[in-house]
Parts: sequence; C-alpha cells; structure tokens
Amino acid sequence: MLRTIGNMTMNLCNATLNELPDAIERPTYDRTALTAGIVHIGLGNFHRAHQSWYLHRLMQQGHAHDWAIVGAGVRAYDEVMREKMAAQDYLTTLIELDPASSSAEVVGSMIDYVPVVEGHGPLIERMAQPDIRIVALTVTEGGYFIDPATQSFDQNHPDIVHDAANPAAPRTAFGAIVAALKLRRDRGVGPFTGQSCDNLQGNGGILRQTVVTLARMSDPDLAEWIDANCTFPNSMVDCIVPATGPRELEFARDFGVADAVPVTHENFRQWVIEDDFCAGRPDWDKAGATFSDHVHDYEVMKIRILNGGHQVISVAGEVLGVETISGCMEHPAIAALFDKVEREEIMPNVKPVPEFSPEEYVRLIHDRFSNAKIVDTTRRVAFDGSSRQPGFIIPSVRESLAAGRSVEGLALCSAIWARYCLGTREDGTTVEPNDPFWADLTALAQKAQDDPKAWLSMRHIYGDLADDPRFADVFEAWLLTIYADGTEAAIAKYLAA
Repeated sequence: MLRTIGNMTMNLCNATLNELPDAIERPTYDRTALTAGIVHIGLGNFHRAHQSWYLHRLMQQGHAHDWAIVGAGVRAYDEVMREKMAAQDYLTTLIELDPASSSAEVVGSMIDYVPVVEGHGPLIERMAQPDIRIVALTVTEGGYFIDPATQSFDQNHPDIVHDAANPAAPRTAFGAIVAALKLRRDRGVGPFTGQSCDNLQGNGGILRQTVVTLARMSDPDLAEWIDANCTFPNSMVDCIVPATGPRELEFARDFGVADAVPVTHENFRQWVIEDDFCAGRPDWDKAGATFSDHVHDYEVMKIRILNGGHQVISVAGEVLGVETISGCMEHPAIAALFDKVEREEIMPNVKPVPEFSPEEYVRLIHDRFSNAKIVDTTRRVAFDGSSRQPGFIIPSVRESLAAGRSVEGLALCSAIWARYCLGTREDGTTVEPNDPFWADLTALAQKAQDDPKAWLSMRHIYGDLADDPRFADVFEAWLLTIYADGTEAAIAKYLAA
C-alpha cells in the first residue's frame, strides 16, 4: 500500500525540498550550482524516469554537476509540459511501484526547458552553445522519418521537405539539430554527440542517417562535417513507465507532494550504451548503466522479447477488452499466447548477454508484465502499430523463416492486429483511433475481412512477406479463423497445436 502522509501536500519546488516528508528522497546536491551539458528533446515520462534518473543518481554521488539537462520539445503540446515543469523548478517526483512496496524520490538533474516557438530559434541557439556536449532524444520509434520496409530515410515527408527548403527555421527536431550544428561549425565551437534514447535497433546509426541525410539535402558540405565529426552512439533503454493521469497525481499526493507531472515506474531499469562520445560524457556507469561494445545483442534481446511481447499481448488484450498489461498476464489465453510465442518463435533468434540468458530474460519480462501496481494500458502499448509491428514483430518473422522455423504464432499476432485495426472490439465497443495512419489501417482491415491478404499489401510494413506462402498463407488462415470463430478461439487453436 502507498503511504498517506497526513492530509497535507507540499507544492514541489526548490524552496520546499527540505520540507518534504522524510519518506521522500530528494537531491542532496546544490541545484543552484549545476551547469548544463545536455539538451534532451522529448521530455516525456520515460526520459524523466530513466536517463534523467541515472544522471540524478550520479549527481547524488558528487559527480557530473556540469552535465545538467536542458529540456526541449518541438511540438505545441511540449509548451504545456514546459510551463508545468518551470512552475516546479523542473523537478520530478518518481514513484517506484514494486509489487511488495512503493517509494518516492525527487529527481533534480534538469535545470531548464527551452521555450517552444515556431522555427525553433531558441532551441537551435541553445544547442549551439559551447556548454552543450550531448543532444539526446526520446521522440518515439516512429519519429525518425524511416521507411519501415527499406529502413531508408523518407526524404519526401512534408516536414522534411520543409526543413530542407528552410534550414534556418525547421519544423522537426532533426532540422533544429542540423541548424545548431551549422552554427557550431561556423563559430568554431565544435561538434556534439547525438544520442538517441528510443526503442530502435541501431538507434544511434538511425539518428546519424536521419541527421546527415537531412543536412545533405540543403548543405552537402555541412553533412560531410557532421558525419566526420559528430558521434551517434547506439544504446538500449529499458524501464516500464505508464502515462500520467489522475491516479498518478493521487499517488504523489499520497506521499505528500503536489506535483503536476509525477511519473510512476517499475522497479527495474537498464541502460546499455556504446562508448562513443565526441565531446565527453557523464560517468553513467557509476550509477548503474553499462558501457558495452555489444549493444546490438542487448537491443535484440530487449526489442524482440520485451517490445515484441508487448505487441503480442496488448493487441490481443485490446481486441478482447482487457484494459491493462498486468490484466493480460492474468488472462489465461493471452498469457499462454505470450509464453508460447516467446519461447518457440522469438527466443530462438536471441543471443544471451552477460546478465541474462534468453530463457531468464523471458521469465523476467513475464514477471515485469505481471506487476499489477503498474497500470500500463493496453491502448498505450498498442499505439502506433504501423511502426511497432515492423519494428518489434516482423524481424522475428524474418529470422524464423530464414532458419526454417514455424511462424504460426507470429502470423496469428499479425492477424489479431488486423482484426484490432477494424476499429471494434469483440464485445462491440469502438476502438478510438490509435495509430497515426488509423484511417488507412481501418480501410484495409475492412477489406481484409473478405480478402485477408489485402492486409499484407502494406509493403512498407511487410515487404516481400506477402509473397512468401510460409507466412502469407498462415496469416490468411488465422484471420479467417478469427472472423469465423473469434480471437480467443483462434488463440486456443494455436495453443493446442
């Protein structure tokens, strides 16, 4: 149970840190003495529970006080977050929801937030300052303008076309990064490290591709300078962090804190980073991060087993009216689907890492997904399937086919996604749009009721899998079974096979 500290709550800000209830950990360092070293674009819950926390813990040890975070965003709604955080001196209350207990701490590693304005002039100028040595991003898997089938940069996206034509007044975070690097080159300031913290395999390489290709569209010489001088380390990030709503606000109040943007999270974190920083870095390893030359193996394990597992259960949960991830793990059919697909079709494609064998990692993920205190909705996890399915599920399909293994369960999961995109659950309730391309997906899902393989015509998602009967025929059979007998019956048939 969460602890209630009387009936009083303390407004969160620098002036009240020492007056917070004793049960709450708080910064022991002098926040007024911190200086900036990192601009982080995308100040969502995940960043504040993960990267910001690692830096905070390092600062608690007396290190990295010249590496504080300056927050930033590029969308209008980011200004709302900036205003909320500025009102509480950029502090965040983190609430850890362990199955056995709960605890709270205030993180103080962020010291500023750039105003969000059209053209991103303030952001460009802040990134161009010499004190900024790392520009990091959490902009979601679908935010890098990547064609999921070819993995190439989408140079024809309207925002990218705009940024190439208007490099001094861009729309995107990447356009702002290019503009800032131009200023740094011209002023003789030198490069910074671009650090992706998103769930993308080879996220550093993808960030390099995005930034360099965009720069080349308007200034080939600048593109060459960026490619030669900036570094883009790959990394793997992991922590389950639900969205913040009334429940989370109440959790903070239960601890005696009035925080406008608290964050809840599970009792697990992992951050594996390639040590490739052109302008220095904090010693995050002293706070529990891992620097490794084998980030790829960690990425594959996490993206295939955790993120892939999330897609397996969240989409099925949505179709069957199960509202939370822990609820999916309590649902006998969905939990059994998770276990069988993971062990028979995903895990065989995954190498061990020093901390875990694939079998151990599957057990760990099962336990993490089952944490009922983490109210992570199936809707949130199922969001943006048009990016997450090709990112987290399709690679396992391809590797299993290449190895001559079955893809029955993965094809079933794709069929359940097609059923989900029809826009109704099996209880008749409506699924509100849950993908940037929801209208297109719904139209195809309706067509696929009579012609299942129409769904596989999305070459940007499935590529040539539509032409491979080992997948396409199995997908067709499962979707027909779903429409004839229902999703749960289809799962039961798979489990019995």
